[in-house]
Amino acid sequence: MTDEDLNSEILLEHYRNPHHHGQLEDPSARQLEYNPVCGDTIQITVKIEKDRITDIKFIGRGCSVSQGATSMLTDRVLGLSLEEVKKISPEDILEMLGLNLGPSREKCALLPLNTIKKCISQYEISSRS
Repeated sequence: MTDEDLNSEILLEHYRNPHHHGQLEDPSARQLEYNPVCGDTIQITVKIEKDRITDIKFIGRGCSVSQGATSMLTDRVLGLSLEEVKKISPEDILEMLGLNLGPSREKCALLPLNTIKKCISQYEISSRS
């Protein structure tokens, strides 16, 4: 089994049995994003305390790449500071997945990162007012 086969299996396992699936009651921020090209949707709710993600949940619909990547990203960001999450790059996500994806599938893989970053921006804007 190659590394890519193993990484594909890990992604599929997250797709079939997603971590942090559901919605938080009374979240600090909520963001819904979709990929108009393929129709994938992701909603992320986060609980933030002292500028740190203390809980995170997601719901969504779409391909194994977008949904599996969201599950993997929620594992990664739980417990991180907002500044640490903001530093996660698209390259970090593609490296985390460890798969060779075409341009359209890369958009699916990056949808959760875009969603969580918009969630953080929403939180920061609302906490200043």
